[in-house]
This record gives sequence, C-alpha cells and structure tokens, in this order.
Amino acid sequence: MPALSAQQSVAHYENFPVGSLLLPRRLRKPVASLYHFARHADDLADEGDATPAERLAALAECRAELARIAAGEPPLTPRYQALANTVAAYKVPLSLCGDLLTAFEQDVVKARYADFGEVVQYCRHSANPVGRFMLHLFGATDARNMAMSDGICTALQLINFWQDVAVDWQKDRVYLPQDELAKYGVSEAQIAEGRADIHWQRLMAFQVDRTRRMLKAGAPLANLLPGRIGLELRLTVLGGATILDQLEARQYDMFKHRPKLTASDWPRLLWRALRKR
Repeated sequence: MPALSAQQSVAHYENFPVGSLLLPRRLRKPVASLYHFARHADDLADEGDATPAERLAALAECRAELARIAAGEPPLTPRYQALANTVAAYKVPLSLCGDLLTAFEQDVVKARYADFGEVVQYCRHSANPVGRFMLHLFGATDARNMAMSDGICTALQLINFWQDVAVDWQKDRVYLPQDELAKYGVSEAQIAEGRADIHWQRLMAFQVDRTRRMLKAGAPLANLLPGRIGLELRLTVLGGATILDQLEARQYDMFKHRPKLTASDWPRLLWRALRKR
C-alpha cells in the first residue's frame, strides 16, 4: 500500500512510497502522523547500541502512549498527539498501531523463522497494518479491499527481505524460512559467505515467484481506488515488481548488487502507472 515515504527516499520503508506529492493534500498530515510513529518505533527496535532489554522498555513506552489514546487520555508526546488526532478523525482501529509495535518487538527477540507461515505472520504485523491504515484514510475498507491490500503489503515486505538478505545477516537476522533453506540445500554459512550458487538461485527463484504472484493478486486494488490514490498504489506495485525483476536479472546475487530503485527509475515507473489505468 502507498504508505510511508517515496521502507523510497527513507531507507526503513523503501518499498512503500508514502507521503509523496501524489497523495491528496488533505491526507499528507494523517500519513505523516503514521510515518513518524512507525519510523520512531522502528528506530527504537533497530538503531543504535541499546541492549534488547532497553529496546523493549522503550517500545513499552510506545505502548503506554497507545494505551492513553485508547483510554481517551491525552498522549504525553507530540508524535502520539498527532497520531491520536488521525485515529479519531478517520476512525482508524488503534489495534493497527499495536500490531506494528508487535513486529518491532519481535525484531528485538526473534531472528529466525521456521517456515513461511511464521514469516507471513510477521508480515501481518509489520506491513499489513500500514495498508489497512491507509484504506481507513481513503474510506475504502470493504473486505475485498482489505484482502488485496494485505496481499500487496505482505509482498512488499517480502521484497524488502529478499533485497536485504545481506543487510539483515549483518544484524544476525534471517527471514528466509528455515525449512525452505534446508529443502534447497542452503546453509546459513553460505549466506555468511555471500555465495549465490545454483542452490541459492533455485531457492531465491522460488521466493521471488511466490512473492510476485502475491503482488499480482493484490494489484487490482490500484484500479479500484480513485485518482491520485490509485496512481500512488500502481506506482508502488510497479516499484516492487521492478525490484523482483532486478533480483532475477542479477541471478539473485544481492550480496554483490543490492537491487534498489534509483531516481532514474521513477519517471519510467510513473509513465507506466499512468498508462495502466
């Protein structure tokens, strides 16, 4: 879903071009309130040299602010005051913000995923709430829209995982399912070496194909949403698909060449997004 920046120019949400000039002016402040909440909490979980206990304590303070909002009390910080205004004005379920905090807390304590079901469950907290939040801002929260949004957001999160395999390894995180690593004969030692051999290529071809199908399944949502909102979403989907194309073209060697969108990609993607309507 278009949501948090153009995890784009902000590294944490590179595949979510949120808050761009394509969004209607009336939505920019509400989107910014979501972005600043999520970015701050993500940094607490991931940046600096705090201990796991310190990170969890800081995230607990974020939960306390959400609890104040839920109780109808004024939050203590401007960041959460702005979020409270958005939640009230657009009737956004506060649980969506709690789900994001769950993902950030999980990043502190969990670094491996047994199977794809566990990865998808993580995405349900880390990515899907962003799309659902945005649908509340758009006033387009029927069940079909929610389901397609979840598919797009999960796919975008997976794309971020696949492009960042080497980056995440440096943080001792592996989002590739452990059972699928074993199935394709890939060890964590191979990830450490950055060795993109035939076993790695087969593993990643499987991941990319599954992710692409998820992205395509949700893509019709972009033509159901009106005007610039739909255009923003089409641009987001095309950006994610382009990263997958780059992974394939480079034989899934993100160790040497991390795929990413550059300034020169956006005019071409915008042209394609305009023609896709």
